Amino acid sequence: MPDTLPLNPQDKSRGDTRLLVSLALVAVLIHLLTSYGYGYFRDELYAIACSKHLAWGYVDQPPFSEFALAVVGHVLGYSPLALRLLPALCGGLVTLLVGLIARGLGGGRFAQALAATAYLAGGVYLAMASYYSMNCFDHLFWALAIYLLVRILRGGDTRLWVLFGLVAGLGLENKYSVGFLGIGLVVGLTLTPARKHLLDNWLWLGGALAALLFLPHVLWEVHNHFPTREFIHNVTAFKNLPMSPASFLLECTLQVHPLTLPIWLAGLAWLFFSPHGRTFRALGWLYLTVLAILLSTHSKPYYFAPAFLPLLAAGGVAIEAFLAQRQWKRVKRACLISLVLGGAVAAPLVLPILPLPQFVRYQAWLGFKPSTEERGAESELPELFADRLGWPEMTAQLAGLYNQLDPAERAECVVGASNYGEAGAIDFFGKSYGLPNTISTHNNYWFWGPGDKPGNVLLVIGGSKDGYLHLYEDVEQVATFTYPYARESGTPIFLCRKPTITLQEYWPHYHHFI
Repeated sequence: MPDTLPLNPQDKSRGDTRLLVSLALVAVLIHLLTSYGYGYFRDELYAIACSKHLAWGYVDQPPFSEFALAVVGHVLGYSPLALRLLPALCGGLVTLLVGLIARGLGGGRFAQALAATAYLAGGVYLAMASYYSMNCFDHLFWALAIYLLVRILRGGDTRLWVLFGLVAGLGLENKYSVGFLGIGLVVGLTLTPARKHLLDNWLWLGGALAALLFLPHVLWEVHNHFPTREFIHNVTAFKNLPMSPASFLLECTLQVHPLTLPIWLAGLAWLFFSPHGRTFRALGWLYLTVLAILLSTHSKPYYFAPAFLPLLAAGGVAIEAFLAQRQWKRVKRACLISLVLGGAVAAPLVLPILPLPQFVRYQAWLGFKPSTEERGAESELPELFADRLGWPEMTAQLAGLYNQLDPAERAECVVGASNYGEAGAIDFFGKSYGLPNTISTHNNYWFWGPGDKPGNVLLVIGGSKDGYLHLYEDVEQVATFTYPYARESGTPIFLCRKPTITLQEYWPHYHHFI
């Protein structure tokens, strides 16, 4: 007679859930403990500015993340910890959901733990949850949608399509890439026996709900003559580095972490070739469809990161089944330990953990060379770090030049910036120096206009002397901003006088959407 009774399946499920919740809390804790590292990220400063100009759309993004940040700013302020609380929570929730997706695919405790740990080890996932942007929410909306899709495909209540539509609609109001998920879903359903769902009224009701939620942003685009279409064209043509399919996939593999390669490959194979994965084969087609879209549009590799989430979960199920047949318990432990150690080794490359001089030595020791997904963005540091440096110092230098002007000129002076990062930094840090609001023709700053002053005196960072001579007779480079490792280091600062045209006359004829 056995000494213990068999474990109740419900108790086992609760134990699995406790494990996943623990891993999710670890993810949140990692991000909160590193939230003050290095400084504000470029996109965070721009997001703060956008959250103070709420609208149903922006040149470079839909409005969801800005509405959320407006709430955070009103309640908690804009300290680094407050700003990065929601991204940290998103990282924790996605950790939990990846494990639950593995459970939904039929995986036991090891499969769930392996999938969730693989997500935690992924550099791109750590990076996107380390600062405020639409990307942390994008991963969450993808994970929620895939979790609901798995429940539906395994025979769940088809009324879940309405909830799927809610998630998709909110996801579209956050980032267009959720549309790739939608296209991949249609292809996946069409090419598998799950096509029966295309005849389900609940799916169409969910689709209608998603469209309704996305409608306010579409109307904003129409009203403003589709600025995002111009932005996407310019980014694709002039900003993003072109990549071959092999280079794109290699960079994705590095971002998701090389140690996860056997996991997501096993997951892809399981979805297409395993009898048990046949029910969920639409997920495999979804992945391939999104890959085809991104390759054909010269997109950045990190856009592809959320499409790996179902493969990590499926890979956990496949590897668990493979090891169960051989009763290799030690191999299970080794898999988890190797992911934890591999994630720890890679973490300083994406999280602000090490002092910068030590980081430079560490990446050299690893043989790691900072990659860039944008043209003209070479640096000793990854863009993720270089874009966090020097903003307070840049603003202080600009304020010093502004306050050196005689009172008459200072009263007439307009402060300008060549890009949204500089403008957002000056707006955020400049109030303590008495600087006025910044103007810029870059992205949504153009929509906020040139202000009331005609621009008799312009103090501006970035751009070129020849560019400003089209607007001013007297253009003088008065300083150069320098700061170790910062991407803005080496940026010129100009003082422009004797305008040939007012800013209000010039503004409607020039904008810079990229």
